[in-house]
Amino acid sequence: MKLAFLFHPVKDLQESQRYYEGLGMTEAWREGNQVMGLAMPDCEVQLMIEEDELELGPGGVFVVDSVDKFYDDNETRLHFVKTPCSIPPGRYAIYKDEAGNPIRIIDFTNKD
Repeated sequence: MKLAFLFHPVKDLQESQRYYEGLGMTEAWREGNQVMGLAMPDCEVQLMIEEDELELGPGGVFVVDSVDKFYDDNETRLHFVKTPCSIPPGRYAIYKDEAGNPIRIIDFTNKD
């Protein structure tokens, strides 16, 4: 697993974009009008903001080779709150750690 993004759910993507750009971040990528990545100076990890999952709160997004394999290998020992699903770049799932923090995993199997 490799930390790729710090996920922050937001109520308004455009308003949040202005806020974070005011802090010196720049748009790195965007998926429609619901999710985007912001680059921070001198940092490999990006901030990912999305108008979704407000109830789960912020947390890390970790890249794995295969979300489906990770799920199959850990389904009985981890508390998954979102089973693997398809998203534009690949597959995505969420589990909670022992303290209740959301841990998001993603793979990029649909990237060209």
